[in-house]
Amino acid sequence: MAISKLQGRTRAQESSGAIERMYITMRHLFNRGFYKPMGVSGETLRESLLTLRPEIYGSVADDKAELEGLLYVIDRLPRGIEECRFINLTSDEGYGNSHFKPIVPPKRRRNCYRIDDEQMNIEITRGRSEIYDILTHLTFMFIESEKIMKRVVIDEDGSVTRDWQKLEAAVYQKEELTQAQREVALTHTASILGRTFQELTMIYPKFSTSENQDRFLKLIYSLGKMAIQEAVKNDKRIITFSPVLRERLGHHIHGEIWANHIKAHLQKKGLLNRPIHVISANMHSVMNTVFAPVALKQELKKKGELGVYEDLSNSANGPLRNKVTKAALEQGMFFIEDTSGTNIDVQVFDTAKLEQGFKNQSFNSLEDKDKPVIIVMDYAFGEQAYETMDELLKPFAYEEKEIKINVKSISIMGKAGILEGGKGDIMIPDAHLFEGTADNYPFDNKLKKSDLEGYGINVVDGAMITVLGTSLQNKDILRFFHDSTWNVCGLEMEGAHYHKAIQAASKLRGSISEHVKVRYAYYASDNPLETGSTLASGGLGTSGVKPTYLITEKILEQIFNS
Repeated sequence: MAISKLQGRTRAQESSGAIERMYITMRHLFNRGFYKPMGVSGETLRESLLTLRPEIYGSVADDKAELEGLLYVIDRLPRGIEECRFINLTSDEGYGNSHFKPIVPPKRRRNCYRIDDEQMNIEITRGRSEIYDILTHLTFMFIESEKIMKRVVIDEDGSVTRDWQKLEAAVYQKEELTQAQREVALTHTASILGRTFQELTMIYPKFSTSENQDRFLKLIYSLGKMAIQEAVKNDKRIITFSPVLRERLGHHIHGEIWANHIKAHLQKKGLLNRPIHVISANMHSVMNTVFAPVALKQELKKKGELGVYEDLSNSANGPLRNKVTKAALEQGMFFIEDTSGTNIDVQVFDTAKLEQGFKNQSFNSLEDKDKPVIIVMDYAFGEQAYETMDELLKPFAYEEKEIKINVKSISIMGKAGILEGGKGDIMIPDAHLFEGTADNYPFDNKLKKSDLEGYGINVVDGAMITVLGTSLQNKDILRFFHDSTWNVCGLEMEGAHYHKAIQAASKLRGSISEHVKVRYAYYASDNPLETGSTLASGGLGTSGVKPTYLITEKILEQIFNS
């Protein structure tokens, strides 16, 4: 037993060391300004990723291709990046005002620009976490491309296998592939990837788009082609970091613009001195919880709250959503679209304009000036949480005066990985542990486990790990945290960053009250300790609706009863 525990701990330490090496290396390469991902400079990143074998990247360390991991990565990188030799990470440097058309990845809100056939520029406006995220995904993608190259190149002259020639012919065919031709191409591609024909048939539609049904074939071909050119012709792939990005990073440029824009709107509408409650959440649950009872009375009678919320979560139900939005705009909500580059939109709710309050509660005992203003900010990304919250909580400079914001509570609701349970369960933390550091942030969470029990959803509590990147987590590290005395129940990317900003504003700067109430609650998007339950296995679907709205209701109940 003792030997088993020692071995388990050693694997966790080895994995932890691999993560640490990756981040040190990425910072070094960023400061250097460029590197060749398949050269000596990128070797540490590749080796560390293969040592770590993150759950989300599945079989990355095996000879066979990792298909689910590739789908996960491609959805978070700009379309066409697999064709580019040169990848340039930039700040917001004016490309939005050019003829270049922005390319926004389906699962990550970031602007990217195809400069020419060989170069892709990716705008970084969300801090270091975004750089780590991109470089990790690119490292995985290059490892996969190298696997393809090694399976198709026969000799040093660049001669290739018949499978590769057949794939190339299918990709360059001008006419749309027939089903028979597609299956022939998939047969050859399966041989190249070391996967079965059935596996490729199953995942093929997930890569397809309305414009390009055969995107999977072209993606595999482009990945292999770039690796072959690098191996045979020495056409090195290069990742660069623009001088402006290196100069601006960490200076809160986008966060300051974003926060000042919000505070200017509040000042203009006379709301800056009112009791303010900040919620970090999605852009629909608060609005729907408050205004669905107003706008959808008949639907609620027929389907009940959960049924209506599930309908509202379906993007096909535009008319239903429009009804709720219309009611919200008529009763005190206004929307602040982001123009700063943070990609964080904001809704503001003036509860003095609610006609029937929340859950028919009466606000008659309060004067309008004492009724809460609720600011809902969309999700931040990693370290960006510190930048945005830090700037939002600072006093507002207005007409040569500094106006302190009357922040009464800050609530953080989001998705997280759970270590004991499954998708749709709820986690209530009492501390955030910042991975890779000695920083621990215990707090008095005003949301308690007992507040959310009894609704048919499993609820767990304990500490949460704020990880450097969800794509780097592996079972050994997570199991160590789960089995240790830290009492860890889950992992996410923003909690410690949010709390660092709240603590600085309330305890150190005094810009908000030190008695500010904090609430944290997360619903499980995956269980990385269970095979087949990682983020790469797919989204929550309707299983996320019930925990989302239960958490939202409990947050709002506490705000309206405060």
